[in-house]
Amino acid sequence: MKIALIGGTGFVGTPVLAELLSRGHAVTLLARNPSKVAAQAGLNVVKADVLDAAQVAQAVTGQDAVVSAYNPGWGEAQIHDLFLQGTQAIFTGIKQAGVKRLLVVGGAGSLFVAPGVQLVDVPDFPAEYKQGALAAREALNRIKKEDTLEWSFLSPPIGLAPGERSGQYRVGADNLLPGAGDAPAGISVQDLAVAIVDELETPKHIQKRFTVAN
Repeated sequence: MKIALIGGTGFVGTPVLAELLSRGHAVTLLARNPSKVAAQAGLNVVKADVLDAAQVAQAVTGQDAVVSAYNPGWGEAQIHDLFLQGTQAIFTGIKQAGVKRLLVVGGAGSLFVAPGVQLVDVPDFPAEYKQGALAAREALNRIKKEDTLEWSFLSPPIGLAPGERSGQYRVGADNLLPGAGDAPAGISVQDLAVAIVDELETPKHIQKRFTVAN
């Protein structure tokens, strides 16, 4: 397939790019500074600011699907507003381009930990991640209203870290998946990438949110 990738140089996007290319997909990576991205077979890098819907539309025209792993950065003071600004520009841009399939990588904060209680609302949720998590939850609420897009929203588990690519993972829906004992579930970012590309190749969560964990 022809896949446009947003956030392809970040923590999640980098292994997603590797997974896509390893499976033979043609990837168009949107980047503010294309010169900073190393050339690879099967990779086309285009200059685009994801805060600008028109630039997004131009960059993704002709693609079969778009993967958004957009995140302004956890150290960004305006992460909440920029996350939502970028998210809305991405939604608008891909619709303008006529692309239907969109997979968004969100956060764990919107997963439910008890009936009616989402992770981001628990008292001990880390303050340094709160604004980004609130924005990701709002992004989920907004994408649920998109009835013309064939969207999927993937919430990683709490424990997302570099590791090995096992190719194995469990799938859940709106609830935080349990781990071993009292520990929360986790997944390697490499296996998260596997789940993302699996969903693109064999869609099982059209207009649904899902989560995965090892």
